Amino acid sequence: MSTLPVIAAVDGSDDSLRALEWALTAARLREAPLRAVHVRQYAVWAQPDALAGPPDPADDPVLDEARAYLDGRPGKPVVEYLGLPDRPAVEYVAMVGAPAAVLPELGSSAQLLVLGSRGRGGFAGLVLGSNGMAAARDAECPVVVVPRTGREVPDSPPVEPGPRVVVGLHVDSPDEKALAFAFTEAARRGARVQVVAAYPWPVRTWTAAGDFVPGTFDQNAVEAETRILAEGFVGPHQERHPDLRVDLYVPPGDAAGHLVAASKDAALVVVGRHRRRLLAPAPLMGSVTQAVLLHAASPVAVVPPRRED
Repeated sequence: MSTLPVIAAVDGSDDSLRALEWALTAARLREAPLRAVHVRQYAVWAQPDALAGPPDPADDPVLDEARAYLDGRPGKPVVEYLGLPDRPAVEYVAMVGAPAAVLPELGSSAQLLVLGSRGRGGFAGLVLGSNGMAAARDAECPVVVVPRTGREVPDSPPVEPGPRVVVGLHVDSPDEKALAFAFTEAARRGARVQVVAAYPWPVRTWTAAGDFVPGTFDQNAVEAETRILAEGFVGPHQERHPDLRVDLYVPPGDAAGHLVAASKDAALVVVGRHRRRLLAPAPLMGSVTQAVLLHAASPVAVVPPRRED
């Protein structure tokens, strides 16, 4: 059993309770402890280093609500057939600070950080709150953002029933850590893996005048090359999980759009965060990852790059 917990950020909102429920299942699948954390926002005039010690979790009504939510909950079907314990060890922690700064720091002592897509603060029209965006961008561990129920996904193709973990693969810059996370998560859940390896189409090239013009490329050749490359990157992970079914989808066009479409009825969508660049050493999130976080109908796992990357 791993000593690192699954951490769920709670703030009393319905979104955070959905995240807590998702984190409970994730902890049971990992046979890991669950830690429910409430970060109290300090007053704007206060200095974090001048505050007293950590607050008592017994005096926190948000954590009381989280306890009441978890107590007596029945086992989830996804873990019942695996014979796992009904309830992991649960710890309740109260903290004080700026949530957008504190939550990412929790990733250094967790194997997974789970948040709702929206908290109690912010603007009602926001699809993803600032705390979730900060955690997904900065945390050292994978971050799962659980969306609100009923999110519509346009142009979603029909898919075969059954649990499914979707993972995005960019063949020009494959993210091995994200692929490994997706395959391991699918194995835990008894799900199949759907790999989405989109290729840009139509391909456009620069002209001397600085304009984009359609290139003279054979689409069938581009698709075939993308598939060959994708199969090469997926192969080692499939060998490590020979019992998993893998569906490779190689569509033309926008990768974010295809991942969002595939998110309908998926157990999880897995995307890489972004590798640090020489001229941008700070953590980044690519445009595809941000779009999936904003629009996917299923929970989204954002996996940070390896340290050596």
